[in-house]
Amino acid sequence: MSTAVTLRLGVVDAGAKPQNAKAFLLPFHALMSPALQNKGMLRDESNSVWRPFTEVTGTSVWELQEFLRTAGFSRRPDPPGVFAYRTHSALRLFQEYVRSVEKEASIGTPDGVAGIKVQEHIRRWKAQGINCKWSKYTPENPSPEYVQWFEALRQVKEHFESAPSPVVQAVEKFKKPSDTLKMSQWSFDPSQTHLIGIRRNHDIPAAKRPNDDLFVLLISGMVFKFWGSTDPSPAVAKRSDEAYLVEGQHLYRFGWHGFDSAEKIYRALRPASVGVLVFRDRTANNALTAQDIAAGVEGPNSKINIHWSGIGSSNFSAGCQVIAGESYINHAGETISCRSFAARSYEELAQGKTRGAYNLITDLVLSYTPPEAQHIRYTLGREAHLGLTSILGVNFATDTLKKLQQAV
Repeated sequence: MSTAVTLRLGVVDAGAKPQNAKAFLLPFHALMSPALQNKGMLRDESNSVWRPFTEVTGTSVWELQEFLRTAGFSRRPDPPGVFAYRTHSALRLFQEYVRSVEKEASIGTPDGVAGIKVQEHIRRWKAQGINCKWSKYTPENPSPEYVQWFEALRQVKEHFESAPSPVVQAVEKFKKPSDTLKMSQWSFDPSQTHLIGIRRNHDIPAAKRPNDDLFVLLISGMVFKFWGSTDPSPAVAKRSDEAYLVEGQHLYRFGWHGFDSAEKIYRALRPASVGVLVFRDRTANNALTAQDIAAGVEGPNSKINIHWSGIGSSNFSAGCQVIAGESYINHAGETISCRSFAARSYEELAQGKTRGAYNLITDLVLSYTPPEAQHIRYTLGREAHLGLTSILGVNFATDTLKKLQQAV
């Protein structure tokens, strides 16, 4: 890079500043409250501030974008010279890759800020002609594990087509439009982005439900694994009939959680249009039971987001699907710890920490989802469903979760 200027969200090259900031940001901010949309500024999660577009001399942002593109971190770039959300995500991916794959701790926390240390690593990559290993994977050139997952999903779908479960039957009976798909609409197209949720212990009553579920991201030929919870924690839900997202496939899109709070809003995945379907804890026993399912579905519910759950020590869900920030398993099957910089709470975010492993999901989705895609597919199942495949087995989720929670 030709300058030592620190580059971060909101910085734009000379002459590249959007004429109408609100209109420029609308594709990203459409699901924010009107008051936040009217700010016409970018939400900087790492510092809990909003950043206006700020012009600098030269073409530093464009040079950064070109590096991120050619190195393989940016398949959906921002407009040239504008450091917006996609450039921010691609830069964080570069930082995380150097930290976790190259094992170069000197790059520091993956915070989306191109300061002196980050620029030193960029120059190193340029001088050595390094390309990201992630970029070699595509839906047409997938990893073996990526292929296995789609075969497993196909087998599970075939099972429920021949023997519909009570959950599948309940969804089929629902007549209104929703973002929860009928089985005939389920698709496991490898060219699309898929997030898989694996639910465990949902039928065991718990006054304070832990983060004990598994999430698998299938994106651009690669597999990444995370942990968190697919079920509500009664203390957070603050009502006796907590909402449990129905099992099956749902359409989600890029959006925001805490969308009406200027201080707490952050990137998340939200139902694609009207909302998803849920079961209610009709028996008020803090569990999802056969009796609750027999009572039928409710919805559509537009508030069942996919969002952050702190470092993983607490379940922040009132019905949303939540991801812990402490650790993840990468494309090569390595367990990666984010503990040193992963925040437990909003307060720690103000102290320079980040959402850790959770950020990787939103960054990969923004950077690697095909440009034409309008949503991702989120498929929720139970741990027992893994036994319906000839590939995974019923112990897969439990064993993987242990690896994630024991990361150092």
